[in-house]
Order: sequence, then structure tokens, then C-alpha cells
Amino acid sequence: MTHLFVLFLITFLAAFVASAPPGLLNVNAAKTSVEKGKANGVIFGLGVAFMVMCQTYISVRIAKYLSRNPEIIGMLLKTAVVVFAILAIFFFVKGKKQSNTSKEFVEVKKRSSFTKGLFLAAINVLTIPYYSGLNTLFHSQGFMDYQVIDEVIFILAAGMGTFLVMYLYAFYFNKMEQKTNRFSKNSNYILSALMLVLLMITLMKMYY
Repeated sequence: MTHLFVLFLITFLAAFVASAPPGLLNVNAAKTSVEKGKANGVIFGLGVAFMVMCQTYISVRIAKYLSRNPEIIGMLLKTAVVVFAILAIFFFVKGKKQSNTSKEFVEVKKRSSFTKGLFLAAINVLTIPYYSGLNTLFHSQGFMDYQVIDEVIFILAAGMGTFLVMYLYAFYFNKMEQKTNRFSKNSNYILSALMLVLLMITLMKMYY
């Protein structure tokens, strides 16, 4: 049982640290909270966390094969380059078209925020090689065996660590009442810049 606690703790911390720097998902959690209310920001975070758990499940399943088939990682990285390039252009164009007038909070279906979280987390394909790498490392260090309970703990910890970051981003920006309008107007430019950064990081992973 001790190794399960250690596995949960290190996976939770790994997920939290990986999600903490401003990126596509947490900035969108903040943006959703600013524009649609903190409840929708939390719902968005739940969508992200659910998809991360699905991706972590896939990562566990393919961890053994990644070391034997490194071309899988190459394929995922090439896909990431295309996706990040498209999103960088999309958010930049959206920012150009965005009105300078202040926005009011509007009521939207919570399901739409959840779906948005699912979608954005799904296109963040770097999650799969990241958790596959962690899974391989933990297994080699004896923190994880390929037992059902180990896999469940690993997956839940990844989802919970990610959700905590989304929750903090949603509430932190939502409480900055005097700055929310400015953040809302510039968030698309921020996201566009982040996509370019992720694109460059992905290219570096591919060629270095």
C-alpha cells in the first residue's frame, strides 16, 4: 500500500507541475471563468481533467511499445506541430476581430464549457508521450507495476493534479475584477503566442 501512496503523490505532483505554467488549457480555464463565470471555468477544468485521464489511460497502454517503436512519438510530435500552427493563426485572427468594447457575463450551458475542455485537452497530444514517459520511468524505479490498482491510481492522480491547476486558474483570474476586461480582450493574443512557443518546443523535441 505504501507504493500506491508514493505513486499517487509523485504522479499528482508531476501533473500539477506540468499544468501549472501558462498554457493552452489553463489560460482557457481563466478565459472561460472571466467571460462566462467561475462555474463555467470549473466545468471547463473538469472537461480537461476527464480528457487527461483518458489520455493517461492510453499512455499506460502504449508505454511498453514506445521504447520498441520510437516512430510513434515522432508521429505524435508531427501532429502537434500542425495543430499548434493552426491554433496560433486561429487565435491571432480571432484577437484581431475582437471588439474593444467590454464584455458582460452571459449565461451559457455548462455542458458547452465541459465539451470545450474535452476538445482542447484532446488536441494537446503531448500529454500522451509525457505520461507514457512517466509511466516507463516509474515502472523502472519500482513505483508502479502493471496491475489494475496501480493504473487506476496513476490515472486518477494525473486527472486530479491537472484539475487542481485548472481550478486555481479559474478562481484566481475570476477574483481579479479590475483586470478581467483587459485580460479578456488580450487573451486571444496570449493564446496565439503560447501556441507559437509550444510549436517551437515541439520542433526542438523532434530535431534535437
